[in-house]
Amino acid sequence: MAGQRVDLVLSDMAPNISGIGAVDQPRAMHLAELARDFALAWSKPDAAFLVKLFMGPGFDDYVRSLRQHYQKVTVRKPKASRGRSPEVYALATGLKK
Repeated sequence: MAGQRVDLVLSDMAPNISGIGAVDQPRAMHLAELARDFALAWSKPDAAFLVKLFMGPGFDDYVRSLRQHYQKVTVRKPKASRGRSPEVYALATGLKK
């Protein structure tokens, strides 16, 4: 399997929420960064990446980093998500390699 690449990486990871934003947001961003790094390392050119994110500190920089590596990045809030929840998903398509 060495050298095998994937067409799509999906990450729905989230940390156990403590209710302390200064702790929860960095943990969530760390998981998103791990998922992005995995996607960049193991994806084929033109692959896609879907990741759960939480809006807050680090969110804008993260989305900017996706835009550097993918042709198109779309951020959407799922209808099933509560209105007050900062949860969103970013879909990045067209990995630039």
